[in-house]
Amino acid sequence: MEDEESLSIGLEYNLREEGYSVARAADGRRALELFASRDFDLIVLDLMLPYVDGFEVAARIRGRSPRVPILMLTARTSAADRIRGLETGADDYLTKPFHRKELLLRVEGMLRRKAWYQSSVEASPATRVGRCEIRFDELTVRSAGRVTRMTPREAMVLKYLADREGKVVTRRELLEKVWQVPSDVETRTVDAFIARLRKMIEPDSGRPAVIRSIRSAGYVFTASPEEPAGTPRKPGAGRSGGPSGKAAPRPTRAKKARPAPKRTVRGKPR
Repeated sequence: MEDEESLSIGLEYNLREEGYSVARAADGRRALELFASRDFDLIVLDLMLPYVDGFEVAARIRGRSPRVPILMLTARTSAADRIRGLETGADDYLTKPFHRKELLLRVEGMLRRKAWYQSSVEASPATRVGRCEIRFDELTVRSAGRVTRMTPREAMVLKYLADREGKVVTRRELLEKVWQVPSDVETRTVDAFIARLRKMIEPDSGRPAVIRSIRSAGYVFTASPEEPAGTPRKPGAGRSGGPSGKAAPRPTRAKKARPAPKRTVRGKPR
């Protein structure tokens, strides 16, 4: 889905040379028509499309098919655009100009990762993290009656971390195993994905306890985090068991009564 004809033709040619079947759309309306007419394994989507822009196209595709991977192509490089793309459902983000080989690596990696995720979810479709129920098969996080939908990439990152609970997972490992790209290929989306996952599953995303950052190392996942410091005590949880949370008063010791002094009665002489 690319409106720049020369780039679109080049993308189609290179993908077909790799053995992929390709359908091409030059605007957002045509892209949505194509998507409604058949099943796709992967969407390569430009943001600057006529009639319906890439953000809207991604949101509508994600509403119909939560699991189909979406790779966004754009000349925009701002963090706000990247975050907005991820929030509308993109799984990866490639800025123009890009090298043909990098694009093909991203496409190959996304398709391979899709197959890995399907087999991994069959073995372990759900897990609990603190008060959250994570359904990898449904791409949802349920907490306190609220349901948050994950993108396929967010679910894959979380699944990879959860399967390695208690172990340090490096940023390089995430790039190679989850993104399926060489670690020397620069992508700044890893941090954005971790930040979004923390907002979904952390009691306090400003003080993460489930996905902790280890300086100069990576991330560690903990399914049952301890309560963060400063958490208010529940009633009845005082230090000495007082009902209001306050220390129970110290018992007073009974003082022994002193015997009354004996009185001597002297009789008067008769």
